[in-house]
Amino acid sequence: MSEPRFSIGIDLGTTHCALAYVDMAASDGETTSYGVLDIPQLTAPGAVESLPLLPSFLYLPHANELASGDLNLPWSSTQDFTVGEFARARGALTPIRLVSSAKSWLCHPGVDRRSAILPNDAPAEVARVSPLEASTRYLAHLRQAWDHVHPEAPFDQQDVTVTIPASFDPAARELTAEAARAAGYSNLTLLEEPQAALYNWIQGSNGRWRKDVKPGDIILVIDVGGGTSDFSLIAVLEREGQLELHRVAVGDHILLGGDNMDLTLAHVVARKLAAEGKTLDPWQMRALTYACRSAKENLLSDAALTTQSIVVPSRGSKLIGGSIRTELTQTEVRTTILEGFFPAVDAATRPTSRTRSGLTQLGLPYAQDAGVTRHLAALLGRQAGATAELEGFAGQINADASFLHPTAVLFNGGVFKSTILSERTLGTLNHWLTAEQAEPARELAGADMDLAVARGAAYYGYVRRGQGVRIRGGTARAYYVAVESSMPAIPGMAPPVQALCVAPFGMEEGVEADLLAQEFGLVVGEPVHLRFFGSSVRRQDQLGTLLDFWQPEELQELGEIQATLPAEGRRVGEIVQVKLRAIASETGTLELTAVATQGGERWKVEFDVRGNS
Repeated sequence: MSEPRFSIGIDLGTTHCALAYVDMAASDGETTSYGVLDIPQLTAPGAVESLPLLPSFLYLPHANELASGDLNLPWSSTQDFTVGEFARARGALTPIRLVSSAKSWLCHPGVDRRSAILPNDAPAEVARVSPLEASTRYLAHLRQAWDHVHPEAPFDQQDVTVTIPASFDPAARELTAEAARAAGYSNLTLLEEPQAALYNWIQGSNGRWRKDVKPGDIILVIDVGGGTSDFSLIAVLEREGQLELHRVAVGDHILLGGDNMDLTLAHVVARKLAAEGKTLDPWQMRALTYACRSAKENLLSDAALTTQSIVVPSRGSKLIGGSIRTELTQTEVRTTILEGFFPAVDAATRPTSRTRSGLTQLGLPYAQDAGVTRHLAALLGRQAGATAELEGFAGQINADASFLHPTAVLFNGGVFKSTILSERTLGTLNHWLTAEQAEPARELAGADMDLAVARGAAYYGYVRRGQGVRIRGGTARAYYVAVESSMPAIPGMAPPVQALCVAPFGMEEGVEADLLAQEFGLVVGEPVHLRFFGSSVRRQDQLGTLLDFWQPEELQELGEIQATLPAEGRRVGEIVQVKLRAIASETGTLELTAVATQGGERWKVEFDVRGNS
C-alpha cells in the first residue's frame, strides 16, 4: 500500500461528529495544510446537503413512513435508516424512533453494549439497535462521505485518528475501536479529546504556542460537550532546550454535559405549563427536551435575544388537543445553567451523592451532582501533588496547597460556545487560586468549539509521523487486577483481596510489559472473571506492585476482565498456570494476554464489555 497522503481526524461526539484532515504532502513541520470535510447528509426527505457537522442522531423510520427514495444518499439507495441532520429533525417529532447519546451508552458498564437496546424507551414495535451498531453507523457514514468527496484518496489508505473522552476505561476504548473496525477503518488510532483540543490550539498558533506557555505552566483542558465533562492536566517541561508537553492527570468519567442542561430546561418549561393546567406525557417531554436544546444555544449565544418560542407537538386531540406553545426567557436559561451547572463554589467543595433507589429505570448513569465546578474542584484536590516528582518540571510547588494550581486554561466543547459559561468557570477557578495566594490562570484563546477536536486529531496523526510537537504521558491511569488471598474459610468473612498492578501509570503506547512475579491459575474451556481497578493518583506503583491496602479514593473499580480459554488439546476444566502480559497498543487500547508457563499458549484477556446483567 502506498504512503497515506492525508491524516484524517474524527470527532465521534455525543451530539455531533466532525471530520478534519491534514494534507501531509503539502505540510512541513508545524506549518500544516488542513481542511474540514463538509459531510453530505439528508436534511429532509430526499434532500442531501453538505454540512461541516454530522449530528450524532440515528432515526429508525416505520416501514411505511417515507416514500421510496427519501433515504437515498449519493453512495447508497438501500439503507432503511438515516443519520445526521434529518435524523435529528425527524426524531424531534417522533422521539420514540430516535437514537441519541450512543457514545454515552457505549461506555455504560451496566448494560450489554452489543445488544439492541436503543432507543431504550421505545415500544416493542420499534426496531432497536445496539450502542455499538449506532456508533458504527456514524463512523461508516463519515467513511462513505470521505470516499464520495475524495475518490482519489480512498479512506482505507489514509491515517485515521478517532477521539474518545480521556476518562474512557479500557472496555469503552476497545468498543470504540471495534465500532471503527466494523465501519471499515483499517489504519486506526484512538486519541483523548482534551489532548486533541490542545493539539488543535498548537496547530492553530503556527508555532507561537512556545511564546504563550512556558516551562512550569500547568494547562487545564476543560471539555464540556453534549454528554460528558472531561478534564485533563498537562504540564509544560523543558528538556534539552526544547519545550515538552506532558499529560499528568485526567478526571473521572462524568456523564454531565449539554444533554443534562437540555433536560433541566425542559423541566423548567414543564413546570410553567403545569402551572397553566397543562401536563405532558413522556413522549412530549422528550420532544420538549430537543426543543430546549436549540433555545438554549440561541439564548446563551445571542445577547440581544430575550425570549425563544417553544413548540411542543401533540400526538392527538385525546391528549391535549393540539401543539402547545410557550417560551423560554434569557434570564431563565442563564440562571438555570449558571447556578445549576457552574455554581461559584469554594475549592474545598466536592460533588454530592445521594442514596439510590433499589429499583430504577434503565438509563444512562448520569452524574448525581450537576455542578461542573464541583467536579473540577474534586479533580484538582486529588491531584495536589501530581507534579511533585515530575522530572524536568520547573513550576512552583507549594507543599501547603490544597489543590493543584493550573496556570492556563483551554476551554473546549459545544457548551463553551457561550462565553458566559467559560467566564464563570475561569472566574471560579481564579477565586480558588487567589485564596491560596497563587497567580490567576489565563485563558488560551482561539479554539473552535465545534471543530477543535477533529482538527487536533488530524494534526496528531501528522505528529505521529515525526512532525510537530507531541504530548507525552502514556496511560492516564494505573491498572490493577484483584487477587483473592488463599486462606481457610472463616464464617461471615470473605477472603481478603489484594490489588496487583498490571499496567503502571504513564505506560507508553507500543510498550509490552511482562508480569513475571505472579502466576495465576485459569480454567481451560470455562469463562473466568477478574475484578479490575484503576487509579489516577498512584503514580509510583510499578508493574507487579501488590497492594494489601488502599484508601477508597485511591482505586476505583472499573469492571471485570473476562477470559475464556479454549481447551486446545487440554482437558476441559484443567487449570492452566499463566502469567500476564500487558500491552499499551499503538491504537490507544490496553490489552492483557495470558501466557501459559508450560507450553507457551496465549489467550487474550478481554475487558468485560457485557455489563453486570
